[in-house]
Amino acid sequence: MIALSEPTSPPLHGYRGSPSPEPTAIRPRGLTVAVSREAGARGGSIARRVGRLLGWPVYDQESLALLARDESARRELLADVPAATAAWADAQPDAGDLGKVVFALAARGEVVIVGRGAGVVLPGESTLSVRVIAPHAERVAYLAQWLRLSAEEAAAELAARDRMRAALHAALSGKAASDPTQYDLVLNSGRLGEAGCAELIVSAVKAKHLFEPPEEPTFDAV
Repeated sequence: MIALSEPTSPPLHGYRGSPSPEPTAIRPRGLTVAVSREAGARGGSIARRVGRLLGWPVYDQESLALLARDESARRELLADVPAATAAWADAQPDAGDLGKVVFALAARGEVVIVGRGAGVVLPGESTLSVRVIAPHAERVAYLAQWLRLSAEEAAAELAARDRMRAALHAALSGKAASDPTQYDLVLNSGRLGEAGCAELIVSAVKAKHLFEPPEEPTFDAV
């Protein structure tokens, strides 16, 4: 009688192969424009112009807050995003529901985000970080007209908003919002106007797509 040896491998019937590895977290799928702005500098209006020019959705404080309260909407944002890119969003440090929204939007790419420190928390290689500023007097006048306030009331409201935004920025980055080295682009809307600022941001988006950082520092001759 011939002894039967024990099988050395599992039967092929019903065998589904080795389990697929978990997706590796990678960078966002596309570029994000993150707009930081001084109060009254018309950064929100400029962001909306940029969105129209690029055909990208724009998310401001109100729409971000709505998404932060709706978990199903956040999941829907990532529904058609590659698994590895979605894994990147999930792998980010826990910054609360609002932070999850910012990372989910960045994972999709080709969006404009206004405020909420997006420019300092998102990766620089996939984010065009823009700062919009304007002269103080112009910002006060704009806020007074928009909110129907007196000049004194508008100045007080402006100072309060600037303090709040500066505190958020410092908490996220450890730097002052006024430090220009944090941004790809700093624009004075008082000198360039909304349309001019928007056009420059669109041009910077194209430049960001073309930019490849050098592997080693290079130094020009003095």
